[in-house]
Amino acid sequence: MSERSRRHALSEELLRRFGAALRGAQLYAPGHPLVRSNISGFAEIAGRMLESVPSLSIALVGDEVVVGDQPTPRGGSTLGELLVKLKVHGVERVTMDRGLTIDEVIALVNALTRRLQATATARDLPWPELPHVRVGQVRVDQRVETSLADMATIRGLYTKASETAARIWETAAEEGISRSEDVRTVVQDMAQAVAQNRNALLALTSIRTTDTYTFTHMINVSILTMAQARGLGIDGALLREFGVAGLMHDIGKVRTPPGILTKPGRLTPEELVVMRRHVVDGAEILRRTPDITPLAPIVAFEHHLRPDGSGYPEVERSALNLATTLTSIADVYDAMRSKRPYQQSHPSHRVVAVLKGEEGRRFDQNLVRRFVQLMGIYPVGTLVRLNTGALAVVTRAYPLDPYRPRVRVVFSPEGQRLDLPFDVDLWTVDPAPTRPSSIAAPADPPKDFDPLSAL
Repeated sequence: MSERSRRHALSEELLRRFGAALRGAQLYAPGHPLVRSNISGFAEIAGRMLESVPSLSIALVGDEVVVGDQPTPRGGSTLGELLVKLKVHGVERVTMDRGLTIDEVIALVNALTRRLQATATARDLPWPELPHVRVGQVRVDQRVETSLADMATIRGLYTKASETAARIWETAAEEGISRSEDVRTVVQDMAQAVAQNRNALLALTSIRTTDTYTFTHMINVSILTMAQARGLGIDGALLREFGVAGLMHDIGKVRTPPGILTKPGRLTPEELVVMRRHVVDGAEILRRTPDITPLAPIVAFEHHLRPDGSGYPEVERSALNLATTLTSIADVYDAMRSKRPYQQSHPSHRVVAVLKGEEGRRFDQNLVRRFVQLMGIYPVGTLVRLNTGALAVVTRAYPLDPYRPRVRVVFSPEGQRLDLPFDVDLWTVDPAPTRPSSIAAPADPPKDFDPLSAL
């Protein structure tokens, strides 16, 4: 069985056990053997899944049940009905963290059962103290379609954020500290956008220009870091702290001489020493910045370190901060996709291949795989050529099969712009020579066509 099939089977079994635990708790007394058996089975599967990920969520998103970032079949009509009832009581998502105990699972099931049996809205019922369990509403539905108005709004936000990033950079260069108020403002706006329309915001990270690379890279890494963190169940103030750390990870480069920072050729050993100094400089700048999250200097210092002990600076670390790891993945991904004076951009599927090639060595295996599920092999906003020869824009990644996203067909095989573009879910289409069923390759946009305008 492949790893993907194994995870899918575990997700289905988790949902089956979850439904059985909730149904049994409504029908029998808490100490009944069937209730104990169902809860133990659910706890056992959850524990197995948490061995490979730090957090695991079960959520009702639209008409889909989502385990982690993976949409699954409805999980059985009974479970679907139970989740709909819980949603009325303010419970749309249950997130369990590594370290979950059987006592916490028992308390969770009992608390959910009380809500299911309540005759009125039970949003104000007290919750037990569960260190490894969080419940709440779903704030992100990355399956929401993006309108042109949405895209225009998010473009404006992205442009404003880039301008603020430039101001943050200039202040750090001139004053040796950053303005934490500017940092908080830009991250607050982006965090809200990640929650409301992650697809559109992720699509904008594909914008490529050498003129503003430094500032768009800051914004892109922040967005990509927060998107990963959301997938792990991180939200609220902590999500914004991850965003700040991603935004400021390279701030130490304000002290790197421009001739070294943008040198077209390979750096000399002496120049390399100067370049690598930016991680120490960044940590120092952020340590001196008032009211900045403590995560920011940590990530600035660590983001070129790797779990296998490679990277720089040369220090010993038994483990890297989670924010560091997410930022590092985002940093490498965005840097490789970007065109700079000394580097041509790489297509996203090539970048993903490089990340996956470093699984378990330079990058955490499970976090890389979750990142690939988040972005897809062909990220939202990518123009692709289909097996029929038609051109389409990727509009939604499909976590269960990153090679088969949802696409919007915009050009015919003959190269004619369609008056009425249409959507195709490639993961549901049977192969047929006359209709789009797979992606053949990424494509360069025709003249005067912006793929993002099709979202």
